[in-house]
Amino acid sequence: MNYNTLNFNPNQIKTPCFVVDEFFLQKNLDILASVKEATGCKILLALKCFSMFRVFPLISQYLDGVCASSPHEARLGHEEFKKEVHTFAAAYSESDIFDLCETSDHLIFNSFSQLERFKDLVKKRAKELNRHIELGIRINPEHSEGATPIYDPCAPGSRLGVKYGDFIKKVELIDEISTLHWHNLCEQNADCLERTIKAVESQFGEFIPKMRYINFGGGHHITRADYDINLLKRLINDFQQKWGTQVYLEPGEAVALNAGFFVATILDIKNKADNNITKDNIDIAIMDGCTPAHMPDVLEMPYRPNIINSSTPDQTKYSTLTSQYLYRIGGLSCLAGDVAGDYQFNEPLKIGDKIVFTDMAIYSMVKTNTFNGVQLPSIALVKKDSKKVEMVKEFSYSDFKNRLS
Repeated sequence: MNYNTLNFNPNQIKTPCFVVDEFFLQKNLDILASVKEATGCKILLALKCFSMFRVFPLISQYLDGVCASSPHEARLGHEEFKKEVHTFAAAYSESDIFDLCETSDHLIFNSFSQLERFKDLVKKRAKELNRHIELGIRINPEHSEGATPIYDPCAPGSRLGVKYGDFIKKVELIDEISTLHWHNLCEQNADCLERTIKAVESQFGEFIPKMRYINFGGGHHITRADYDINLLKRLINDFQQKWGTQVYLEPGEAVALNAGFFVATILDIKNKADNNITKDNIDIAIMDGCTPAHMPDVLEMPYRPNIINSSTPDQTKYSTLTSQYLYRIGGLSCLAGDVAGDYQFNEPLKIGDKIVFTDMAIYSMVKTNTFNGVQLPSIALVKKDSKKVEMVKEFSYSDFKNRLS
């Protein structure tokens, strides 16, 4: 197969393997740097999306820190990114607070009850550790922009953020916090942010001037080709000028969008004639990847990744295909739904062929698991200058065994 669009040769990659290309990572960072330069905003890397700390030295040259969702993420950011660490979780335990006070510079609470419970402990621990820790509250502007309910923090009944009706009941605690944080976007453009800002201002506007900074959250697809960067810059500048406060963004996807690949090998091909599925007019190719273990977003989101040198066909046109080869790409696990999707190729697949899924740096490595005991994918890095492939991490039986007891 022709892989001229890649900066590495998949045939030289031992699979399964995630491959991150520094060249594309750098392109994203340059775009984010332009937003910072034009607005003076601060941008954090969302570790829940991309936590490949091998490239933190590069990313930290451009971004201001990380946002974490747990003590472990916060510790990783503190140790490896070495800049600001902002942490938010739906709830904290007392032991979480003890740990987070050692690693986080900003603690965002999901409720005033958690703020009331832990604010004095945070102050005490910060004094003991000689650290400055700012506190904040996540708000729920009750403004939905997401199309997928499972990823909509503002959906009815959401457990995330404080709604205005509850917020005004605790105004006596406003002096305890220095930031308001919200997050309601997912892979979306700046027009969604514009509508969200209006919703926030209409409800929480009286409290914004009391804050040192406002965090617009994540979900901003800033490095996507059609993203309206000029609108984003205008929104940030207008907000900061209007309210006299600093703006933070915490994208994850925008940092590593289209910068990673997942390389797998075809292990077997089940012919449609042998499997009584002629009604689908489709062969089945089994790879050494596993959808629920290696790319769970395909099942959860659902998300359909592209494969280099292929296309995803219209289901209604299967019967009319004559010049392209159609395959259902499945994984090697026992889950019946372990299927990445249906793809068309211009030449037939063969056992031993490599296939390359695109845009697989984000929400992939951070979500891998050992379902069925399948091999965890290795992690490789393509250097932006030399285009040499560096094997960053390989996993073994011990990684599977040590998670169990």
